[in-house]
Amino acid sequence: MGDRTRVRNGLLAAALAVLPVLPLHAQQTESNATPIGTADGKEAVIDVHSRRFAMPDLPPLTPPSAEKQARFFNIRPSIALLGDWTNFGQDAANVRQVGRLDDVFQVRSARLTLFGSLGHSYKVGFQVGGEYKGFDTDPERNWQLTDLSLTFPIGDRTRLTVGKTKETFSYEMVGDAANLPQSERVLNAFFVSRNMGLRMMHVFGATKRATLSYGVYNDSLDINSTTNRGWDVSARATGLVWDDPATKRYLHLGLAWRHVASDGQLRYRSRPETNVGANFVDTGTIAAEGAEHVGVEALLSLGAVSVLSEYVTARVDAPTRGNPHFNGWYITGSWVLTGEARPYDRNVGYARRVIPTGYWGAPELVARISRVDLDDGGVSGGHYFKTYAGLNWWATTRWKYGLGWGHTWLDSKGEQGQADAVLARIQWVY
Repeated sequence: MGDRTRVRNGLLAAALAVLPVLPLHAQQTESNATPIGTADGKEAVIDVHSRRFAMPDLPPLTPPSAEKQARFFNIRPSIALLGDWTNFGQDAANVRQVGRLDDVFQVRSARLTLFGSLGHSYKVGFQVGGEYKGFDTDPERNWQLTDLSLTFPIGDRTRLTVGKTKETFSYEMVGDAANLPQSERVLNAFFVSRNMGLRMMHVFGATKRATLSYGVYNDSLDINSTTNRGWDVSARATGLVWDDPATKRYLHLGLAWRHVASDGQLRYRSRPETNVGANFVDTGTIAAEGAEHVGVEALLSLGAVSVLSEYVTARVDAPTRGNPHFNGWYITGSWVLTGEARPYDRNVGYARRVIPTGYWGAPELVARISRVDLDDGGVSGGHYFKTYAGLNWWATTRWKYGLGWGHTWLDSKGEQGQADAVLARIQWVY
């Protein structure tokens, strides 16, 4: 690593430490960039002004006045800063499979996003975001423009988004990564995060119990793009099949589909819930005409206890390799010991982050099992099974600390290897 890289990383680490005490004026992160949709059709605004926490933090902002909201141009910044320390342990077989994994500190994400609107009676929303080593960037890249979009309301239940935005596939990706129970995603092999295109979002029912989102995207339209796979198409439908707002109990179900375009070749690969180290599973380049992905998802909330699960399968159109089928799944259990529950946002069809109510914040226990299989037909990309146990401390509405341990069994290159990873995270979002 060169001197310039060391200096840059050092500056980012320093910013992570000192920014929370600076007199910043910003809104909350993406999860609260828009109000949370509720059953009565009103928009929930979480009252944090009366809450005090043991962990020092910036005071909450005063909501914009009606006069400011009526202005032609409105803008509000959002900041997200995350730092990770990852410690690895490997047996000899795993070293032969993926090489030696080094312990490392990483500025996991440093994101600045600008949200806003243009117009008076008809307001067009906009979002511009740049990020260092973000959740939604290729792990091999450092800097990226993650968001650049305009959103046009069509009535009060439909929105059209144009530009660089999220594709409508996989709960792990559609939901805000920094607010999930686990620290990292596991199904990365099966989705891309941001892409250039058009996305429609519909909300259905008097109590907003169902959503439908779909879009078309073309990677060649992205800034500085060097690829041209053609047009991806994705869709996601969600519904609350059981709902008791008074007790914060509900059952969310979802179904998603994604057509993956190809320029003649595709590649599937991923790390096991980490953003550093080698890819544990990797198909290499496959001569393929495209692929069809299908995903199912379920979230059961019983108040402070919840279970989230997802299964994704990919059918690759690659006759010379036996038209392989790949898949991945996970089951995540969460228990917030102080009783808080993740609020469900009916405008988008997923749950938001834990908002602590007590002085000492909200501790959360997390357990997870997952599997990714890239072995099928004439492709031997490997497969792994992983267990994870962790503790999150939602110290304030912005500070979160996490510590988790994962153990991975990897079958690849004709043998089974095992690896451990301990991930410590500090997170501040505003």
